[in-house]
Amino acid sequence: QVQLVESGGGLVQAGGSLRLSCAASGRTSSVADMGWYRQAPGKEREFVAAVRWFGGTSYADSVKGRFTISRDNAKNTLYLQMNSLKPEDTAIYFCKYVNFWGQGTQVTGSS
Repeated sequence: QVQLVESGGGLVQAGGSLRLSCAASGRTSSVADMGWYRQAPGKEREFVAAVRWFGGTSYADSVKGRFTISRDNAKNTLYLQMNSLKPEDTAIYFCKYVNFWGQGTQVTGSS
């Protein structure tokens, strides 16, 4: 079992920044892919960004150039730096580790 705890969400004005963190504990491994997903009200959960165990990254087109995903394997922590936030980025952001999910953290971008 793996436990994931996200933090760092909040309310931010359009154009602002937030940094999300996801702390993993339990049966973790540095050789595992991790990612961020989000779910806006009334919409399905969607992919945001992922980082492979060796450091390779991928992003949804909607966040490319604004968001940066990173990981610290020594701390078992995943990060998402979000810059130039838009109101449409408003969602609950979830951390994913293999097939495990965190409880989510709310991000609200105000116009």
